[in-house]
Amino acid sequence: MGNDKDNNNTGKKLAIGALVGAAAGFVAGILTAPKSGKETRQDIKNTANKAKREAEKQLKALQGELGELITKGKKLAKQQGEKAKKGFDEALVVAQDKQQKVKEMISALKSGETDQKELDKAIQEAKKAKSHLLEYLKS
Repeated sequence: MGNDKDNNNTGKKLAIGALVGAAAGFVAGILTAPKSGKETRQDIKNTANKAKREAEKQLKALQGELGELITKGKKLAKQQGEKAKKGFDEALVVAQDKQQKVKEMISALKSGETDQKELDKAIQEAKKAKSHLLEYLKS
């Protein structure tokens, strides 16, 4: 069971690495290709838009996943013992906070008010909250 999770994480990391490598290669190709400045700027703009769409897709998926886990978590929290319930409640609060942050990042992404560093941070924090909540749901 643990191997599936490790393989899944490795696969995700490999896919992300491939995307980053492809994007870097694409940008390098654009900058060295004999095109007009206007064509080059358009190519760069298209690449940036594609990256934003991918980030938005990831954020929306995480928002939905967190929502499902929060709903399950609330149901299970009622059944937990007092000590376990406290830790579980804390995990729920963090997940709800990250779900709200993801929602805000989607809005900021659509309006162009965020950068890649903020997007990456929001995605990473949401994934961490999701993982933490999943640990409680499995036990």
